Amino acid sequence: MKTVTILGPSQSGKSALAAALAGLDTGKPRSLSLFGETAVTLFRYLDEDWALLDCPGGAEGLAQAGAALAVSDAAVLCVPAEAEAAVLAAPYLRLLEASGLPTLVFINKVDAATDRTAEIAAALQAYSAHGIVLREVPIRENGEITGMVDLISERAWAFKEGERSALVEMPDSARAREAEARAELLEHLADFDDRLLEELIEDQKPMSDELYDVATKVLQHHDLIPAFLGSATGANGLTRLMKSLRHEVPAVDTLTERFGATPVAVGIFADQIKHLGKTVLIRAVGETLKPGSVLMGETIGSLVDIDTKTALSELAPGAIGLTVKTDHLGLRAPIYGASEAIDTPDWAVPHKPKNRVLLVPQNERDEARLSAALGKLADIDPGLAIEQDAQSGKAVLATQGALHQRRVLEKLTEVFGVPVDTQPIPPALRETISKPGGTHYRHRKQSGGAGQFADVVVEVAPLARGEGFVFEEVVKGGAVPRNYMSAVEAGVRDALAEGPNGLPVVDVKVTLTDGKHHAVDSSDFAFRTAAKAAVREALAACKPVVLQPIDKIAIHVPSVYSGGLMPMVTGLKGQVLGFDAHPDAAGWDVFNALLPAMAEGELFQSLGGATRGTAWFEAELDHYEETYEPLAQLVPAG
Repeated sequence: MKTVTILGPSQSGKSALAAALAGLDTGKPRSLSLFGETAVTLFRYLDEDWALLDCPGGAEGLAQAGAALAVSDAAVLCVPAEAEAAVLAAPYLRLLEASGLPTLVFINKVDAATDRTAEIAAALQAYSAHGIVLREVPIRENGEITGMVDLISERAWAFKEGERSALVEMPDSARAREAEARAELLEHLADFDDRLLEELIEDQKPMSDELYDVATKVLQHHDLIPAFLGSATGANGLTRLMKSLRHEVPAVDTLTERFGATPVAVGIFADQIKHLGKTVLIRAVGETLKPGSVLMGETIGSLVDIDTKTALSELAPGAIGLTVKTDHLGLRAPIYGASEAIDTPDWAVPHKPKNRVLLVPQNERDEARLSAALGKLADIDPGLAIEQDAQSGKAVLATQGALHQRRVLEKLTEVFGVPVDTQPIPPALRETISKPGGTHYRHRKQSGGAGQFADVVVEVAPLARGEGFVFEEVVKGGAVPRNYMSAVEAGVRDALAEGPNGLPVVDVKVTLTDGKHHAVDSSDFAFRTAAKAAVREALAACKPVVLQPIDKIAIHVPSVYSGGLMPMVTGLKGQVLGFDAHPDAAGWDVFNALLPAMAEGELFQSLGGATRGTAWFEAELDHYEETYEPLAQLVPAG
């Protein structure tokens, strides 16, 4: 069985392409949809078994593509027949470039194209370090594409709506363009084959079989990316694409070369299915798998077909099936060895999710169930992250976007029976003081029996940003015995946990300068209580100020959109640091800026619209700085 991932931008027609390819032969294809709108389709073509993996389009769908590409023998990038839409394919080309996976491009919907296919290929080339070469050129009549010419065999085909194309004689109107495009294709192929280069230099006409062999070699080595054209809904151009997949895509035994190790299997997609539990779609790679085989150090349970019912006795290398009730398998580490996971390549790890909200169960008694459900979802969805808000202690759900978030919430309700509400996350504000000060505080309590007594004199002073907290004591003469110093410091820390504005206090030095004790009534508790009260009193008198976190952000963005980010970032009260061409990704820039962390949610939303969902960003805390916004405006309602 050969496995191919089909991916591409939203509205490119990739799902229609998967269905059309699977329906080329007479057998009935079988499909299964899993969490995140992923899907697998199994079918036969010319007595060979095939699997097509369909990842959802759009920025959110990229998170599902890593494991699918890692386990695939090749990928088909489906793009619309519009030169301007090439930028939408940029994130997919970047991922495919990094993966090293043999890749084919299918220019879809050519029956409605207005741009030349050469222009579309050139627009795609801007985002690919590997050459993208046309394997076909269109035949046009009255400005419409009515067929295509295969540049290797030089056969011409006329499109028939809803039917297979018919072999025809190449029209005279297409000969000049075909000769030009074929010469360009042969020049690209000759860069990777010395014999072909010699033939071209000597003006010999290469045989078609030889050219197909060279085309196979360069595809399998990921030297070039061939581009085909057609219409999935019109059933045009599909047979030529499928034949190239059949003859040029490598077999499963070459898959392990990309891992640098020999996995036993790879997890592809997964789901939590009601009344069935965790179900993971896997592909056997290194050896035959059977129920009870050891995978990741534990035995696997049942193996079933993608109908989720038919038991399978084994999965031969290359075959695909479902594991049921095998809880130790997941997609966080999807490359399975016999005893442990094999490292996931960096390119296959999803971008860190930036769409973050607090989750609150509608029924308070569901707190424990919510925690367990989120853990199970995180195990099957590498694109989401579960965190805990440091201030409220509530669960934080981080997803790839609004649609991804909605899917997770629906799963929580429908499968786990835990309906939840969402709330905005309060910003991680801090406070400090703007001038030094001090206070004298005496704690005394007598209520029968041993009393409580502690007397402290403290001074507080602001520190430079980022210096944190410093505690010192300069008490002389044993006014406060040494054995109480740890209690005093603990009380100081208690006070700094919540300052006058109700926020953690940072960048402050506290010095114990004097005090008194009582031989009977003093205790650790008394000195801790006194120190806490003294510091709270001193902080309130030292002009406290609110600090907001400032993050350093790196936005990965197609170069055509870089200029538009400057007003966006400055409008969010950010500071632009500049941008540079990405060193490893053609057509991409890295845009650097400093931005208030509380503005990152708005950046996430604005960035999606301004770059048509192609850009993403990384963020890390850089420093805290004073903010003059009223505290009530900084903390979201809810």
